[in-house]
Amino acid sequence: MKRRTARLIRVFRSPLDRTRGRLLGPGIDLVCALGRSGPGRPKREGDGRTPVGRFRVLAALYRPDRMRRPATPLPLGIIRPDLGWSDDPKDRLYNRPIALPSHSGHERMWRDDALYDLVLDLSYNRGPIVRGRGSAIFLHSAGPGFSPTEGCVAVERSRIRRLVERIGPDTIIEVVASIRPGPSGSAVRRPQPWTGTPSRSARPSIAAGRDPRRGSGRSRRR
Repeated sequence: MKRRTARLIRVFRSPLDRTRGRLLGPGIDLVCALGRSGPGRPKREGDGRTPVGRFRVLAALYRPDRMRRPATPLPLGIIRPDLGWSDDPKDRLYNRPIALPSHSGHERMWRDDALYDLVLDLSYNRGPIVRGRGSAIFLHSAGPGFSPTEGCVAVERSRIRRLVERIGPDTIIEVVASIRPGPSGSAVRRPQPWTGTPSRSARPSIAAGRDPRRGSGRSRRR
């Protein structure tokens, strides 16, 4: 049976730890890591905050040297050694994929760890792009012990492949500041389509496992 995509997936913070949360949707219940400053608004570059809002996923990107091609309805891109992401508000290509090397501040997408083996671009500040409002906000694999991110949402690596099967171009990822489901009410902005080219019914559930102890690893600043 073909697995249907979820229309809405919500991310709620933990009542005990603002850097932890749960990602909930139809047949989906996952522990997740959030930014070191927790969810909120306004978002600024480098503040470690996970932006609150409703986002459509632009695309998935993956490392073909570490995993086989994921099954997903999303546009799919490949992470190569020369792929970067501009996080410099002074850069005209701010919050866009760029080709490396680059003299501007950037994040390298080809990482030594496994955090970016499979990444979903959450379209935050991607259309229109406002400089300084934050960059490279992704859904990706969590670090050891679900350590805080620098603004992204991160889930267990062993579950992200199944999760991406349930996410399509019309799926809305809603990050809320509350600790329990409530009304949303915010509008969804359609960003520009992903080009993939750097510039320069019963449904199986995805259940959360036991929440492991907190670790010390963390992603970069956002």
